[in-house]
Amino acid sequence: MPADQASVRRANLSLVLRHLREHGPRSRAAVAAGTGLNKTTVTSLVAELQARGLVREGGPQHEGAVGRPGLALALRGSTVAALGVEVNVDYIASFATDLGGRILIDRRLSFDAMGSSPEHTLAHLAGVIKDAAGDLDGLGVTLAGITIAVPGLVDVGRGRVGVAPNLGWHDVPIVGHLRRSGLPEVPITVDNDANLAALAEYTSGVAAGTPDLVCLTGEVGVGGGIITGGRLLGGADGFAGEVGHIMVDPAGERCGCGRVGCWETKVGLAELVRAVTPGHAYRTHLRDPEERLAEIEQRLDAGDPRAAGAVAEVARWLGRGAAILVNLLNPRVIVLGGYFARLAGLLIPLAAAELGRVGMSDPARRCRFAASDLGFGAASRGAAGVVVERVLSDPTTVPIRAAPPLHQPHGRR
Repeated sequence: MPADQASVRRANLSLVLRHLREHGPRSRAAVAAGTGLNKTTVTSLVAELQARGLVREGGPQHEGAVGRPGLALALRGSTVAALGVEVNVDYIASFATDLGGRILIDRRLSFDAMGSSPEHTLAHLAGVIKDAAGDLDGLGVTLAGITIAVPGLVDVGRGRVGVAPNLGWHDVPIVGHLRRSGLPEVPITVDNDANLAALAEYTSGVAAGTPDLVCLTGEVGVGGGIITGGRLLGGADGFAGEVGHIMVDPAGERCGCGRVGCWETKVGLAELVRAVTPGHAYRTHLRDPEERLAEIEQRLDAGDPRAAGAVAEVARWLGRGAAILVNLLNPRVIVLGGYFARLAGLLIPLAAAELGRVGMSDPARRCRFAASDLGFGAASRGAAGVVVERVLSDPTTVPIRAAPPLHQPHGRR
């Protein structure tokens, strides 16, 4: 098939699949009417989608009082899975969903990526992916693709991490390395964790559908994913959103990126841990961030003035940095993810007051903070969402399982 014809067919397969996903079960005639394609083309496209395990045929679909009913077509979402994996300073998270939105895997494992070499981390990552792929295979689900979330500057097209300061990574060919690790032969991509978290928030989070929002990842460092006009803002090189490295205090602490006074040195989880427990090295007795937060919350509940003061200081700097984002980007919502969300009840009032004090009045007044309900899993969830979107955009990425079925006229079964 010539390249242009193949492209047209892929686009039409996508059109039919999205139509069924958005509108639910319907007959071939209804699909043809809804998509503008002719019935013969729809029949051929549906046969291929069935062969790829993406569409199923159900019972009769009555579309009017007269005439013979057509057989209803529906998205067969339970047979194809998308896997998203996040590598962060002290954990690796995996999240898998099928095309129908059913959660198949949701895990987070403690791992000292900050203290490990890139090679050791990627070997561990490959093991996590193989375990997840094996579990999906055991469920009888076809893995359609994998997306990796990393806290750093990512060259998406080449599958390389240019620099990830908190991991100590420089020019790491992550996709190439994983390809040599014996992983399933499916598409593998890598992207920035904050961008992927922002996509998850935009599609299924507390600010879902808000066309202009900023998502802040509250991790050891701070990343920002920016949705503007309903689209992810990438910038000229795809590096937009590195808000944690905006300099806010020229006389501040040295950051992992090598510069001084970055915003994340004021509001990152590592800074909060150090402020609450002076002399504590963040990597000492490595624990999952949920455990670190539980300890801080215990101190707050006990009325520890040092913990209360540290959280208040983070809140004030959070508001000051947010004012820069509001002045530049004019978002309607700033979604607080990661540990920010866990401490939102204490952080948001003070941060909002500081934003109102130092931000431009009208944009600041129209912008609100919202605590994410996706927890530390937002980036891996967004990564899985990228795979789902890839399948919807190009159903041919899912291999054909059987010969396309022959469509029989109504009444002949």
